[in-house]
Amino acid sequence: MNDLSNLFASAAGPAIALVFFAVILIWMTVKTVPQGEEWTVERFGRYTRTLPPGLRFLVPIVDKVGAKINMMETVLDINSQEVITKDNAMVVADAIAFYQVVDAAQAAYEVRDLERALRNLSMTNIRSVIGSMDLDESLSNRDMINSRLLGVIDEASQSWGVKVTRVEIKDLAPPADINEAMARQMKAERTKRADILQAEGHKQAAILKAEGERESQIREAEGRREAAFLDAEARERGAEAEAKATQMVSKAIAEGDIQAINYFVANKYTEALRDIAASPNSKTVMIPLEATGLLGSIAGIADIAKAVTGKEK
Repeated sequence: MNDLSNLFASAAGPAIALVFFAVILIWMTVKTVPQGEEWTVERFGRYTRTLPPGLRFLVPIVDKVGAKINMMETVLDINSQEVITKDNAMVVADAIAFYQVVDAAQAAYEVRDLERALRNLSMTNIRSVIGSMDLDESLSNRDMINSRLLGVIDEASQSWGVKVTRVEIKDLAPPADINEAMARQMKAERTKRADILQAEGHKQAAILKAEGERESQIREAEGRREAAFLDAEARERGAEAEAKATQMVSKAIAEGDIQAINYFVANKYTEALRDIAASPNSKTVMIPLEATGLLGSIAGIADIAKAVTGKEK
């Protein structure tokens, strides 16, 4: 029994060592790469291949995992820094960048400390881009600054297997005295715009008033013209009637009709008396006249009327 126990004890030691060695060998051979990462494989210290996500196998002892690279888009916070603009104004610039590794081997072996390299590259280009612009231009053209930074940084980091997707300026803070000057300038600009708008309002009001007066004068002139035309037409018709009456009286005189002459004289005489009586400057009118002559004229008018009536019958 003792010999049997010693035999089992002597055999258990190598078996346990073999099992332990097998477990270690399996652990070195089988690798599980998580989603969103890629691992580089080195053989005797030299890069050989890249492991994509999933269950992967290595040659034990010979191969080993070199670098574990995150392939997801990553946010890089760029430290704030003081930047001098083209017109020698000091501003504090704060930015943020987004990048994604597209080649794990280049990101692992082309640059040491990828994030630090990207951060310093971004800070340097921020100083370069903003330093080439005036203060007003840099404060009002952030989109242009972002676009220029993105193009420069992305081009510079391509050899590192990185794609820079976005660079954003979070804040550009000028000094306090410049802020006060900008506030005064803004107030002056607003006052200027208000004055301009008020002047434009007065101008429009004056133009509308002048146009209204012009339209009124035009309408008044048209009214006077129409009235003058009507007056002229009335005078023309009166003159035609007067000429016709004179022609008729002349014809009667030629025919020797004395009653027509009396009618014409009596009519003119009566119209003259009417005009004298209707005058606003006359209160009392003393006119010497012969009653018999006026009565004779009236009698002549009556005879003419009777003669005309008899002819019509």
